[in-house]
Amino acid sequence: MEILRIAIQSFSSLAVLFCLTRLTGKCSISQLEPFDYINSITIGNLAAGFAVSERQNWALHLTALVICGLITAGVGWLRCKSLALRTVADGRPLIVFAHGTIEKQNLLKAKMDLNTFLAQCRLAGYFDLDQIEYAILETNGQISFLPKAAARPATPEDLNLSPAPEGVFTSLILDGKLQKESLQHIGKNEQWLHKQLHTAGIGQISEVFYAGCDVYGNFRACRMPKSGL
Repeated sequence: MEILRIAIQSFSSLAVLFCLTRLTGKCSISQLEPFDYINSITIGNLAAGFAVSERQNWALHLTALVICGLITAGVGWLRCKSLALRTVADGRPLIVFAHGTIEKQNLLKAKMDLNTFLAQCRLAGYFDLDQIEYAILETNGQISFLPKAAARPATPEDLNLSPAPEGVFTSLILDGKLQKESLQHIGKNEQWLHKQLHTAGIGQISEVFYAGCDVYGNFRACRMPKSGL
C-alpha cells in the first residue's frame, strides 16, 4: 500500500507540475530569467517533496507547490504589464564590449570574468575581437553580438540580388498520420495529397514519416524509417 501511495502521489505531483508549467509559460532553460530560474528549482523541489511526503504532510507540500506556482505565474503576468517590475526582477542588459573596448565595470557587475567572456565569443564564432562591434549581456545570461560590417556575412541585398521570399512548410503528414486541419489550411484536399505522394513514389499515407508543403506548392515527403533502424 505504501508503494501504491507513493505512485499515486508521484503521478499527482507530475500532473500538478505540468499544469503549473503551462500556466507559467513556455521557456527553455537558457532563456530563463534569474527570478524564473530560482522559482523553477523551488517548484521542482516542492514537487519532489510532495511525491514522497508522508500521508499527513502531502497536503502541506501540495499547498506550497500550488502557491509557488501561482506566485510565479502572477509575477510573470505583472512583469508583462510593468516595466519597473520587469527591471527589478530581471535587471537590464549590459554592454560588455563596444568599439574595441572591453567594458570591465559591466563585466564586474555581471560577475563575469574575462575568460568566460572570451569563451562566449569563441562559442559564437568570434575568435578575433576585432570582428565585433558590440557585445551585450542579456538579462537571461546570454551574450548578443553585433559584428562589424566587414565581418558579417554578405546578404542578397549586399550583392544586389532579389531572391524569392521563403515559404514556411506546413506539416501535412506526421508519423503516418494525416493532419487534416493543415491540409485544409493550405487549401488542398486528400486527392491532391495522394497525387503528390504518387509523384514522390509513395503509395500510402501510412508509409510517410513526414510530408509538408509551402505556400509556393513545393512538396516534400520522407518515407517511414525501416524497422530496427
